[in-house]
Amino acid sequence: MKKYSIAIIGATGVVGEELLVVLKKLNFPVENILPLASKNSAGSYIEFDDKQYKVLQLTDKIFTEHKVDIAFFSAGGGISKKYSKYAVNSGAVVIDNTSHFRMDTDIPLIVPEVNPQDIVMWKNKGIIANPNCSTIQMVQALKPLDDLYGISRVDVATYQAVSGAGKDGMKELVTQLQDFFAFKLHDSKKEIFVHQIALNVIPQVDIAMPSGYTKEEEKMIYETRKILHKDIKVSATCVRVPVLRSHSEAVTVTFGDKIDIDIKKCQTVLKNFKNMKLIDDIKNNLYPMPTTATDTDNTYVGRLRKDIFSPNILHFFNVADQVRVGAATNSVRIALLWIKEN
Repeated sequence: MKKYSIAIIGATGVVGEELLVVLKKLNFPVENILPLASKNSAGSYIEFDDKQYKVLQLTDKIFTEHKVDIAFFSAGGGISKKYSKYAVNSGAVVIDNTSHFRMDTDIPLIVPEVNPQDIVMWKNKGIIANPNCSTIQMVQALKPLDDLYGISRVDVATYQAVSGAGKDGMKELVTQLQDFFAFKLHDSKKEIFVHQIALNVIPQVDIAMPSGYTKEEEKMIYETRKILHKDIKVSATCVRVPVLRSHSEAVTVTFGDKIDIDIKKCQTVLKNFKNMKLIDDIKNNLYPMPTTATDTDNTYVGRLRKDIFSPNILHFFNVADQVRVGAATNSVRIALLWIKEN
């Protein structure tokens, strides 16, 4: 089997570190790792497959100085905007984990289980976009349901873990909890989140947009429509919760007016969908939770129920590790799909 030289931009960040874990777990055919980061992180070392790799500073010439077949960008939209062209010009395919390229009509936005056919569009600009973490786990559940009945509308409320804001977000929650038990929470710093996150929920993820939605909410709305190639009406309310890892979502799906949902059929198509796990037995207290999903590569779904008043409306709860499924794992699955198709 051919092996590939991999560059990881943002190698010392949460997603960059997790990429190394997933590459190993999924037996990715790695020839070499080129870890890249900012000047502040350059000089440190990462480990992969019992080998040590020195982290180098990202520059516009680094991709011509080193052989790179696949470049994973996970260092922020500004970095992707500035440096991805150098990776592409050197002959690498870019798999971008930021929001910068997602809505570009010439760049595919890929969830391999949902729209693998779109991967051919990578040839347009040499770039493949990885969707928002909350979008990924939602469309994985929506796809089989849309195939079953045809979705007309989706309403979702998210419960997003602090690791979505990176290592500093996790640190801020832990620090505030420590301060709470030391009876000094009122003095605890609020630097990453605009309000106290410990023992609280914040109904704002990302900046406010003119629509009244947040940027995170608009990502879910428009990315879902692009991935599913369907003008589904979507509304989202994104909430930050004091959970370290794994996002949860309460999803309401509206099908056509004449549809009378069969819950057993819904359970079956979800259970049989690739990388989806059904945990749906509320009588025995069984349903997905953040602790269920953390450090796994599956999306979990449960609490399926037909709306009491409208037989064409389905409610469910889904959970996934947003660092893995919502970022690193989906990126590696994209790379594997790209290898298969090319």
